[in-house]
Amino acid sequence: MKIRTMLPTLAALFATAVACFSADVNVGTWKVNAAKSKNLPSDDKNTTVAIAATGDSMKVTMDGIDAKSKPFHDEWTGKFDGKDYPLTGDPDVDTRAYKQINDHTLALTEKKGGKIVGTARVVYSADGKTRTVTGTETDANGKKTSGTTVYDKQ
Repeated sequence: MKIRTMLPTLAALFATAVACFSADVNVGTWKVNAAKSKNLPSDDKNTTVAIAATGDSMKVTMDGIDAKSKPFHDEWTGKFDGKDYPLTGDPDVDTRAYKQINDHTLALTEKKGGKIVGTARVVYSADGKTRTVTGTETDANGKKTSGTTVYDKQ
């Protein structure tokens, strides 16, 4: 192979490899694995989370069936910079903030009326196929609950 054709081919292969290895582990569609989850509320058993890059931000969409067998949908768009961004569709939460801890870990904080109502740690497996959310929530009556929700990449 001549050097003129080999160099562009090697450059293209290198660019493809970099793109594959630098892909954001967050991005994708995630479905709850109820069998692997602990203290899972009944309204989380049929939940799907879709995470997509939108420009320099991320869009997180949750869909599922609530405890009253009614569908729910909420959306959050923002950066993983630890700042509060509005959340729509959840009557118990006004804002959510994600903070990137490392390539496979996020810290999450949810607020209602400026008061923290939930915190969680989101950890992605090394192979990028599992998303584990371990957190604590406080309901409107001040009751705290905690649990671990495991999601499988679809």
